Amino acid sequence: MRLTRQTSYAVRTLMYCAINAPDLSRVADIAKAYGISELFLFKLIKPLVENDILETVRGRHGGVRLARPAADITLLDVISLTEENFALAECFEGGETSCPLVGGCELNGALHEALEAFFAVLRSYTIADLTDKRRAMRSRLGIEMLGLELN
Repeated sequence: MRLTRQTSYAVRTLMYCAINAPDLSRVADIAKAYGISELFLFKLIKPLVENDILETVRGRHGGVRLARPAADITLLDVISLTEENFALAECFEGGETSCPLVGGCELNGALHEALEAFFAVLRSYTIADLTDKRRAMRSRLGIEMLGLELN
């Protein structure tokens, strides 16, 4: 299974917003950081906004930010919005298949089990899990630049 670029950039966008929270993130800055077009970024932001993962603020000083805490957004939340299907084999797609064993195939069962394990792992990771270390490092650098010591 291979995730799409759209999924990759959606997760990266959420990570960018989480690291910069609570401040707004400008779409132009996110696009520049990842070397993608603003148009492509707007396309992938739309379903995230519609599903209350991101929120937009319009206006001169507008931007995007997480609509809920990073710890409440799982990778499965994001990937299920950005991927069209998770078919590992033709028989997963439903409808007509040329395989005469589709009803009792052990391969089908094994692939379903593998897909459920994949979903369980994605469900167990949040955007916060992916960004906490970087956010802490950024905070530490900011404090050190001010000449303050961390305990």
